[in-house]
Amino acid sequence: MIQFVGSSLAHLHTFIGYYHMGNSVLDGRASAVSSYGVITKFYTSAAWIEGRAEAQLEEIAGWTGVQKIAAFPDLHPGKYGPVGCAVLADRIFPQLIGNDIGCGMSLFQLDLPVRKLKLEKALRRMRDLGEPASEDQRWRLEDAGLPTDLFATSLGTVGGGNHFCEVQTLAGADDGTRLDASHLHLLVHSGSRGFGNAVLGSVPDGAFAGLDPENDIALAYRHDHDRAVRWASLNRQTIAERAAEALRADLASISDAPHNLLARHGDGWLHRKGAAVAEQEFVPLAGSRASASYLMAPTGHDDALGSLAHGAGRRYDRSSMHGRVRAKKSDIEAMQRTSLGGRILCEDRDLLIEEAPLAYKSAKSVAEDLERTGAAHCIAEFHPLLTFKKTRDGRRS
Repeated sequence: MIQFVGSSLAHLHTFIGYYHMGNSVLDGRASAVSSYGVITKFYTSAAWIEGRAEAQLEEIAGWTGVQKIAAFPDLHPGKYGPVGCAVLADRIFPQLIGNDIGCGMSLFQLDLPVRKLKLEKALRRMRDLGEPASEDQRWRLEDAGLPTDLFATSLGTVGGGNHFCEVQTLAGADDGTRLDASHLHLLVHSGSRGFGNAVLGSVPDGAFAGLDPENDIALAYRHDHDRAVRWASLNRQTIAERAAEALRADLASISDAPHNLLARHGDGWLHRKGAAVAEQEFVPLAGSRASASYLMAPTGHDDALGSLAHGAGRRYDRSSMHGRVRAKKSDIEAMQRTSLGGRILCEDRDLLIEEAPLAYKSAKSVAEDLERTGAAHCIAEFHPLLTFKKTRDGRRS
């Protein structure tokens, strides 16, 4: 495995999340409290975790039907609950998945050698990702078993927020990974765009208190949720193919790991929010646009609930970043280059500020904590070379 300087073994912290009897409120919607779920923290005292995120963890542990929670070192506060955790319950809480159903990370290897990339030319060609695909996308939806009119014009678009498409170099990898350091790689982070938002928005009042998995509302949600997960995976594949075409390259998939979704788990229902599906060989762990990303090999730890951290995790929310980062023209221009020699294609000033590297925790520290707690091994490190986020005319998700 890739060795981190100063890493050491530490024990998991497992405890019962206690909460005072009464009603808990996240985003103004109440959930009844009657039981306590066991929380397993896959992070050590070395990790920086905001107190509000841990308070949200304990709150959710008290919701009716919650049995177990796995919390990862990218944990940070979210609108309906913390991001960076997996929650097992005997009922369904749509708000724990959130509005970007199926969002995830997909990693690809390109057949384009690093030495052949012309960065300035690639920047110009990658601008096309800011616009809807020029070709009709309905055939892709049909092949995936989805309705051909299902948000077809959004398919193959990155969206806003923390979503991106990034060309990377392989900085180091364990033997046996079958990764080629002489070739470029592509990491795509995107989700279901407006589709997932429409699914969550269609859930009636009262559903946030928890749904019987077999009632009509839950069945309708599960049907639409499953389609959104498939749509999101297809979206990442389409984005990658558009990027590869812009770079005049072919690509091969290494890993597709969604991190916002609902799934059966034993007799219960597993809610993943910013917790990647780890029931596969490899899981990407994204850094910020100016720092390394990693490829993790999950160990299958029982308490991890088949999940793993998905990225660095936010340190500061978007609104507070406007007071933390200077926004002069020279500062904005500087934000479009990285210390690793990479370039950022983002022409939205606000988004550049809100997604500045300062907003995120250290992905390296997250990977180290996953090693320390026995959740995964780090097997490869990637450096950003060209990160696409948004062009001036691109639409927000």
